[in-house]
Amino acid sequence: MPALLPRRPRGARARWTLRRRLVAVLVGLVGVVAVGMGALSAVGLHTSLVTQIDQQLEAANRRAANAPEHAFPPDGDDRRPSPGNSQLGQATGTVNAFVPAGSDEEDVRADYIDDEGALRPLDDEQVAALLALPTDGAPHAVDLGPLGDYRAVATTTAGGATAVTALPTASATRTVTTYLLTEGAIVVVALLGAGAVGLVLVRRELRPLDRIAATATRVSALPLDRGEVVLAERVPDADTDTATEVGQVGAALNQLLGHVEQALAARHESESQVRQFVADASHELRTPLASIRGYAELVRRSPDALPATTLAALGRVESESARMTVLVEDLLLLARLDAGRPLEREAVDLRLLAVDALADAHAAGPGHRWELDLPEPAEDGTDDDAFCVTGDEHRLRQVLANLLTNARVHTPAGTRVTVSLERAAGGPGEPGAVLLRVADDGPGIPESLRGRLFQRFTRGDGSRHRASGSTGLGLSIAQAVVAAHGGTITTEDGPGATFVVRLPAARTAPVTEPVPSPQPVPAH
Repeated sequence: MPALLPRRPRGARARWTLRRRLVAVLVGLVGVVAVGMGALSAVGLHTSLVTQIDQQLEAANRRAANAPEHAFPPDGDDRRPSPGNSQLGQATGTVNAFVPAGSDEEDVRADYIDDEGALRPLDDEQVAALLALPTDGAPHAVDLGPLGDYRAVATTTAGGATAVTALPTASATRTVTTYLLTEGAIVVVALLGAGAVGLVLVRRELRPLDRIAATATRVSALPLDRGEVVLAERVPDADTDTATEVGQVGAALNQLLGHVEQALAARHESESQVRQFVADASHELRTPLASIRGYAELVRRSPDALPATTLAALGRVESESARMTVLVEDLLLLARLDAGRPLEREAVDLRLLAVDALADAHAAGPGHRWELDLPEPAEDGTDDDAFCVTGDEHRLRQVLANLLTNARVHTPAGTRVTVSLERAAGGPGEPGAVLLRVADDGPGIPESLRGRLFQRFTRGDGSRHRASGSTGLGLSIAQAVVAAHGGTITTEDGPGATFVVRLPAARTAPVTEPVPSPQPVPAH
């Protein structure tokens, strides 16, 4: 019995394996930690740099506020700041705005030191942005347009003048940006490394679970539905350490396999006893049934005249004893097949069996339309063995007879029943198979019976128009015989009921492609 693995529903999204999910969680955790640390470090670095700028800004503002109040060089003069200028001692990029006491905005002196150390005047918008700052001596962020972002401090000197000093934050911004880029590259490398290392570690840690799954898969592939079953497969002792979660799963699986093996052994013993009982009972019943029929026949042949009621009773005794004999023979056959009794092994031509079986069926059910559909024989005789199988001719004849009897009993008069043969090619080095079909255009098989059609004592209901009683063993016997020959028997969907028997072709038969069937040819 092959292992049946659940299939993913069509359209459903495929789920990740446990290994992939664990690696993804590990990589995600490393990524979150790395990004969090990088963000906190960037914030700390930015705060530290801004604090340094503010400290430098306060010192620069004190120098500007305490500088002697001279007239600045004329507009457009690129001379370096002269002694006593408010830019004296200031760094490159420093911006100063000075409003003398009692003066209006037209007397504002505002400039900055460019990269060459020369003084450059500020435009009106930049001056307005600086003078809008509160003179509280605290650093504030200010945007000076083309000059960029600055930190500025505005204070009032002892003489009542207003001194505004600003330092650029571009260096701090570049430093933080470079740091973030570096951190990003480090995070990417860390994630790749965590993924690679995590995959190796997770694969190593889940290796015991893979071995447990392999054990379960091997057990699921064993034929557990019939016969004596020995479950030798077990999880290795190294994978059954209950101190670990995987070990607990391995130990539980071993315990489960032990219980299953015991249950299967008990089931096999019980089935063997029942099978032996059925075989013994069937064998023992054959003799008294033969005696009953013999005595009934002896009484019928008596020279004394018998009443009509007695003759009718004898007829019933004979018919019922014959029916019971058939049932006993069927039970005995099933018991022998279940016990694995060897069958005859000889070449059997299914074409001859089909002709004989159809002739018998026509005699038993003349009200049905019996047809035989066989491929035309080759003129050179190369297909003489094309429909030969190796097996027990008597049992295969019984399979075909049971299928035809099933079609006759469960369909009304006038139903067309067709027997056809077809050759199916096998794989490389294989002899192929012979397909035997028995199809009728009757009411078909009820859905309620399809799942248990080949079970023993399964009887058709009224929808099949059962004309006479049946034991419910015909199809189960056919399946058991076909299985003993290494074949299969299935049903096909469509109008009516169609049974397909697939049997391995004899080794002497040539391997050919399937032969197209000609038009049905009536047998009678």
